Amino acid sequence: MADFIFQHGGGQGGWIWDETIAALAEQSANANGGTARCLALDVPGCGTKRGRDTDGLTFDDIVAELAADIAAAGFDKPLLVGHSQAGQVLPKLELAMPGAFARHVYVSSIAHENGHTIADMMALQTQQDPEGPLASVFNDPACTMRERFRVMFVNDMTRPEQDAFLDKLEKDNWPQVAYTETSWHYDHLASVPCTYVQCLQDQVLTPHWQRIFAERFRCDETVHIDAAHQVQNTRPHALAEVLLALASR
Repeated sequence: MADFIFQHGGGQGGWIWDETIAALAEQSANANGGTARCLALDVPGCGTKRGRDTDGLTFDDIVAELAADIAAAGFDKPLLVGHSQAGQVLPKLELAMPGAFARHVYVSSIAHENGHTIADMMALQTQQDPEGPLASVFNDPACTMRERFRVMFVNDMTRPEQDAFLDKLEKDNWPQVAYTETSWHYDHLASVPCTYVQCLQDQVLTPHWQRIFAERFRCDETVHIDAAHQVQNTRPHALAEVLLALASR
């Protein structure tokens, strides 16, 4: 039986993994009559932890709480799977729980340069691709956050699918410290099996940047899925197939 821990990204909660967890259950049952055990984590202020006062939290507090949630699940060497902003968390969880995870799986995840914030990363992206879709929405003061999310997250969905998905956003908020933290280190990942899942249609973390991030995470392999940023929602069976293959090693 395979065990999976899922960490969501920014502006989302553990609910973002529902489609992928359902696909894992279906595929694992078909394959061996068993069911993958899954835990979808929530950062304080997100998902099942919405509404909490997170102003006084440090980043170490976030990591400690997530580590406690993982320990309480009692899983045996799970795969640790993170999406997007979860790239801030997974390396720090490895430091907090060394050797606890069979493999890290970074799904279109960010790997900040040490000393940089999310805002620094986004500024670099728009500067390097001033004609790209991300720059077009961030440089337009009239563009609403919803329309920015439409370009960033859901460019491989139909318009009705986009609207249904966008209606779910802006209800989950990471602690403010996640946007001011600048201490990021990856050398310890050199001894940790790490896979990067690159999303080929991603417009917020383009394939160019995903390749850079995969190197920073010291990933020993890259898997490609033809999807935009929300691959766990638009291509859940493709992602589940990748995860089960990794877990079977």
